Amino acid sequence: MIRYLLTAAAVCALSACAGASTPRQVVDDPSMGLRAAKLEGYFAANPLDGTRVLAPPPTPDSPHGKADRTMFEETRKLEGSPRWQTAIVDNDLWGGGALKRFSCAMGVDLNARTTPVTWRILHRVELDVRTVGTPAKNAYNRPRPLIGNDAPLCVPREDWMKTNSSYPSGHSMTTWSWGLILTELAPLHADQLLQVGREGGESRVICGVHYLSDVEAGRTMGSAMVARLHSEPAFETDMAAARREIAAARGAPAGCS
Repeated sequence: MIRYLLTAAAVCALSACAGASTPRQVVDDPSMGLRAAKLEGYFAANPLDGTRVLAPPPTPDSPHGKADRTMFEETRKLEGSPRWQTAIVDNDLWGGGALKRFSCAMGVDLNARTTPVTWRILHRVELDVRTVGTPAKNAYNRPRPLIGNDAPLCVPREDWMKTNSSYPSGHSMTTWSWGLILTELAPLHADQLLQVGREGGESRVICGVHYLSDVEAGRTMGSAMVARLHSEPAFETDMAAARREIAAARGAPAGCS
């Protein structure tokens, strides 16, 4: 009963009631979309062992594992809802997707032309997510919740989903990391930015491509990664420049509600 109540409450919240360092490799995680051309992450090698930062994912027959499964099944009922549509938007990190939601929350149009330093930071951090998150995904190799069923998803089913590990969620790592970094650049908008960062991860549950524990693990890894980024001189230099850039920026993009 307790597990049911917790799961029901979590569904309501999601829907708003509607290893040692390894040599650097080019990591093309298909779940993360295309890599940014001519950019590299800040890390020359993976500085975090995800198997130590994270506990293993819950087993299917554990209370947490059963709650994960119930959450997947219950959120299928959100198909076609406004929260489902937001999850579709969040699936695209760039362009009119998650990045625009952050722009609206920040009140600044984040793009390569008017905020190039900030835009570059976000791109490089997304590449660091691949460097840090992929070894943990490979180590735990958790099947995604969509495997073995034909339940509705908010994105098309693709072959890579059959083999790309679910734990931790790379999208959750990315949106939470972005939320933390943008909060440093615009602290007066912390509440809005961190809300978008959290919702970006939760959208992966709504979409049906991750379990909730995958998303929670993504936030943990994202927080650890951002903490570690602050020891990288290039990141610190870019952040100092981005603070000046954002302080001088004016105007949210068109279409913000």
